[in-house]
Amino acid sequence: MRVFLLLILLFYPALCLCQVKKATVYKAESFDFMMGGTVTIIGAPVGSISVEGWQKNEVAVEAEIQIQAENEADISLLSSVTGFILDRDVNHSRVVSVGVHDRNYIKRVARNFPRRLLNLPFRIDYKLKVPAYCDLEINGGKGSFYLQGVDGTISVRFIESGDARMNVSGGAIDAFFGNGDVQIDVLTSSWRGRFLNVGLGSGQLQVKLPVSVNAELQASVLQNGRIDNQFSIKPKLDEQVNDRQIKARLGSGGAVLSFRVANGIIKILQK
Repeated sequence: MRVFLLLILLFYPALCLCQVKKATVYKAESFDFMMGGTVTIIGAPVGSISVEGWQKNEVAVEAEIQIQAENEADISLLSSVTGFILDRDVNHSRVVSVGVHDRNYIKRVARNFPRRLLNLPFRIDYKLKVPAYCDLEINGGKGSFYLQGVDGTISVRFIESGDARMNVSGGAIDAFFGNGDVQIDVLTSSWRGRFLNVGLGSGQLQVKLPVSVNAELQASVLQNGRIDNQFSIKPKLDEQVNDRQIKARLGSGGAVLSFRVANGIIKILQK
């Protein structure tokens, strides 16, 4: 009898796992938005965010929402409180993720929501298209990130991104990733804007620069790691170029392109 009970205890987690049901829900919204305003995206604790610029004065949001629970009734209940809401005014629109991670939201919309469902995992993957000239505020949790074709004042904060890619050519961009692999592709020889500032807590930061780039390049490893410099840089007397820090003028100079990693590698490539 004891052996039988022990076997049940050992295999109970696996038996429970087999009973988990998964569902995928799709949600899409679009709205008019004038160029020059600000779009804020607050992602889910887990999920990717992809943002692309286009020539329409419109924001389009697509979300793929993945939910799991033990039965269809629980999935239906979770689906009713998981997704995103839009908060809009004249110059600022917000896409805000909602779900069981936001207890205050759950209390407002579902007072008798079962406590047993509050810790169930979910993810929301976003694809957004925004006007090419607008400001962005992006806050993500754990997931991949992609940005292309947007010039403006852009703030990016991601806790963890296993794959982050930014194809950029201008604006005032300040981005920080807690950890992961980050790839920055600077598309133009002369930066159309004020600065590009990218930080990474731990991981690899790869930067691709045009061979004829004009910029003030700054790169530094703050704690452990090195700079893998594969770009042809000829430092002047007052400049620094080594495997821990780079401060150098490229071409005729220009905007500051700054890259820093606390622990990891900065790889600078010439394309």
